[in-house]
Amino acid sequence: MKLADRMGRLGTETAFEVLARARRLEAEGMDVIHLEIGEPDFDTPANIIAAGATALNNGFTHYGPSPGAPDLRQRIAEEISATRGISVSSDNVVVTPGGKPIMFFAILALVDEGDEVLYPNPGFPIYESMIEFAGGVAVPMRLYESRDFNIDVDEVAKQVTDRTKLMIINSPNNPCGSIIGKDDLRALADLAIANDIVVLSDEIYSRFLFEGEHHSVASFPGMRDRTIILDGFSKTYAMTGWRIGYGVMPQELVEPISRLVTNSVSCTASFTQVAAIEALNGPQDEANKIVAEFKKRRNVIVDGLNAISGITCAMPKGAFYTFPNVEGTGQSSREFADGLLQEAGVACLAGESFGQFGKGFLRFSFANSTENIERALDRIDKYVAKLA
Repeated sequence: MKLADRMGRLGTETAFEVLARARRLEAEGMDVIHLEIGEPDFDTPANIIAAGATALNNGFTHYGPSPGAPDLRQRIAEEISATRGISVSSDNVVVTPGGKPIMFFAILALVDEGDEVLYPNPGFPIYESMIEFAGGVAVPMRLYESRDFNIDVDEVAKQVTDRTKLMIINSPNNPCGSIIGKDDLRALADLAIANDIVVLSDEIYSRFLFEGEHHSVASFPGMRDRTIILDGFSKTYAMTGWRIGYGVMPQELVEPISRLVTNSVSCTASFTQVAAIEALNGPQDEANKIVAEFKKRRNVIVDGLNAISGITCAMPKGAFYTFPNVEGTGQSSREFADGLLQEAGVACLAGESFGQFGKGFLRFSFANSTENIERALDRIDKYVAKLA
C-alpha cells in the first residue's frame, strides 16, 4: 500500500517508542526503571475522579459542542484572566482532547505551504513534525546550554524573514526544564509585533515552576490578540489519560479551529470536561503537593548526575525533566541511551529525539519515586564506570 507523500514528513514522539521497548524487556524479565515518559506518577486527585464518575452516572455520555462545554470555557477564561493578567472571555477558548490538537490545529489553520515557523530546538518533537506535515518550513531557535538552555534573541531576530508566519515558544521547556526570562519574552513579543508573527505559547508546565514566577508572552501589550496560549490538565492534575487540554486565542481563530475539531474528533468527552471544572474549582492541595515533590526529586537527580564522571547536568527551573550533557562519557547520546536501557535497565531518551541541537544530551523524566531515581543513579554510575 502506497502512503501519501505527506506521511513521510510526519515524525513521532520517541518517548512512546522507548516505553514500548522497555515494556518488552520487562516482559522478558528485566527490571526497568522508567525515566523516559513525561507523565506524573500520581493518580488523579480523588475529587476529580469523583466528579467524572458522577458525570458519567448523570448522563454526560453524549456529544457536546466542538469548542467545548460553555461552563468549562467560561471557567478556563476566568483562570487565564487571573493567572496571566489579561482579559479573555469564553469566546476565546477552545477545549480539545489533550494539548497536542491545539498545536496541530493552530499550525493547520495558519501555515501555508512554504511558510516558516520558528520553534525551540531542543524542543518537544511534535512541533517540528506538525510544521513539516502541514507543508511549512521548520526554523529551529537554538537553545544554548551556555545560556541555561535559552535562546539568543539577536540570533532569532536574524532568522525572521518575510515568510515567517508563526513562532512557537515553550516555557517551562520540555526537554530542558528551562524558562524564558521576562526580558527575553518581551524581546520576542516586540519581534512578533514588528514582523506580524502569531505566537503559539505552550504553557502546559506553567504550574511546574521551581524558581521565580511564570510569565506569559500574552501579557505584554499588543500580544493578547496575536497569541495562542496552550494549556491543559494532564500535567498539573495528573490527568494524562483523561485527554483534555485547551487553547486561549484571538476570537477570529476560534471558529476555524473549532471547525478543525468538528472535522477530526467532533468534540472532547463530556464527562472529562465536568471533571476539569472540578479540577479548577476544587482544592489545589494535591496539585501543589505534586510540584513540591517534583522539586525534591529534581534536586536528587541533578546532584546525583553531576556526581557521575563524564556527565554534567544543569539545574532545571521548571517542568519535570533534566537534560544532562553526556559527551564526557565517550559515547554518543544515542549509544548511551540505548546501552543504558539494554544493559542497565534505565529507560531515558537521547537528546536528538528533541531536535538536532539535542545531540550529546539525554532527557531523564523525574516523574518517578525518589527511591527509583536513586536506584537509577546507581545503575547509571555503574554503566559509566564500565565505559572507562
